[in-house]
Amino acid sequence: MKNTVYFDLETRRSATQVGGWEHTERMGMSVGVTFSTADNTYRIFREEEAEKLIEQLRTADLVVGYNHVGFDYGVLQAYTFWTIADVSNNLDLCTYLSNQLGHRLKLDSVAKPTLGGHSKTAEGTDALKWWATYEQTHDNDYLLKIARYCCYDVKVTMEVHKFGVQHGHVLYENRRGEIQQVPVDWASDC
Repeated sequence: MKNTVYFDLETRRSATQVGGWEHTERMGMSVGVTFSTADNTYRIFREEEAEKLIEQLRTADLVVGYNHVGFDYGVLQAYTFWTIADVSNNLDLCTYLSNQLGHRLKLDSVAKPTLGGHSKTAEGTDALKWWATYEQTHDNDYLLKIARYCCYDVKVTMEVHKFGVQHGHVLYENRRGEIQQVPVDWASDC
């Protein structure tokens, strides 16, 4: 059985705090989440478990995420000597759709129309605020909020991917608020 791992992470610091988007390796991981089709299980990783997370990504048959190669791997690069994108097999839905359309889409712009209104439960800026509060208070409820948010993003990414595999297309909301369809060939990756 092929092991597809769906993946997302949240950071400790924003691009502004680290000197810009070109310094993602300085952002630090607050929480990383995977869902593995081999064992049908979500796993939540804290920063001190980054090596275990990277190993799961490296050994997966396919890693599916949304902007994970362009962003999340940059954050994880601080925790390994591997060039993660080079040692893993990836389907970055954001990159794939950007190449098809000629411009980037937010996950919500794809998830809401494709999944019938289901979308993200918060924003990355909320996760940053929760992390800051966790650092000040050490209240694990804030860490749990980040983990739940990240788990839900993994689930949304997985459902968008599965829809594309099954139907050969996904829907998205364009800049004018119109629902459009874009063909995808994700079944060949599974």
